[in-house]
Amino acid sequence: MAKQIISPPSMAAPTGYSYAVKKTGTPVFIAGQVALDGQGRLIGEGDAAAQAEQAFQNLRTVVEACGGTMEDVVKITIYATDAAYRPAIAAARQRHFKEGQYPASTYLVVSALALPQLLVEVEAVAMIA
Repeated sequence: MAKQIISPPSMAAPTGYSYAVKKTGTPVFIAGQVALDGQGRLIGEGDAAAQAEQAFQNLRTVVEACGGTMEDVVKITIYATDAAYRPAIAAARQRHFKEGQYPASTYLVVSALALPQLLVEVEAVAMIA
């Protein structure tokens, strides 16, 4: 089954996410990705846009290591330490997913992440054939 985006006509049109996604394949549960590069160095200290971009790049790296693409991602959960970061995170998300093909998404504002310098974390589920 190709990926099917579900948008019930009785609900407001979503922007930047999908209400539901159906896709066959093997579920792959991806740990939260943060703004650490391949050497474990923090990218973008104090910069939510740079951290979001690195987190999505890391997500792409993990999905590809599993044999998939970003089109296989069906669900993301975004954790941010400030609601004001939402536009920067949304811009990064838009660069990594095709317009109208966004995964189902939940956005949470939390008091802190695993390290005090981290501002954004992105967790995902992919269905990889």
